[in-house]
Amino acid sequence: MLVFWKQRLVFLATPKTGTTAVESALESLASVVIQRPPALKHTPVRRYRRFLAPYLQSAAAEDFTVVAMMREPIDWLGSWYRYRTREAIAETARSTAAMSFDDFVQGYLQRPQPDYADIGNQSRFLDGGEGPGVDRIFRYEAIGDFVRFLEDRLDCEINLPRLNVSPAGSTVLSPATEARLRADCAADFALYQGLG
Repeated sequence: MLVFWKQRLVFLATPKTGTTAVESALESLASVVIQRPPALKHTPVRRYRRFLAPYLQSAAAEDFTVVAMMREPIDWLGSWYRYRTREAIAETARSTAAMSFDDFVQGYLQRPQPDYADIGNQSRFLDGGEGPGVDRIFRYEAIGDFVRFLEDRLDCEINLPRLNVSPAGSTVLSPATEARLRADCAADFALYQGLG
């Protein structure tokens, strides 16, 4: 999470949407940088609105604009699946190295979720529920739009490095698994489709 005080701007770090690259490029411009631990780096909008927004609003006497990115839901799951195939976690319960993407998504749809598929949910991360959510959500696939927005707000040129990229791998789903995913995660697909 990055807070830009002068610009009254907050960037929430939706997991697996290029946030490490954004933070690396912009941390020197931010007034507040929260990169560790992951539970704080990836503060969802409900927690931000409950705990941090009142503090910032009180200190600045103004509201901050909250921005974030969202990835197409199947692509987002594919990134998590490929990320967890890494050799560094091969012997852990979070590893997906010994399974197909279809098996991973089926695990994601289970309740409770197995450790390897316990990755959260983009719509819950970005939606405020009863209160306000993120003010502006950018599509990960159109990251250039997000960079142009930041360049305008921060008044500087931004070049994003490629960091924390998931390994290559097949992310093919069976029609039955995809249909169940679309039904069970309808809020994610609807939110993504509604982005401008």
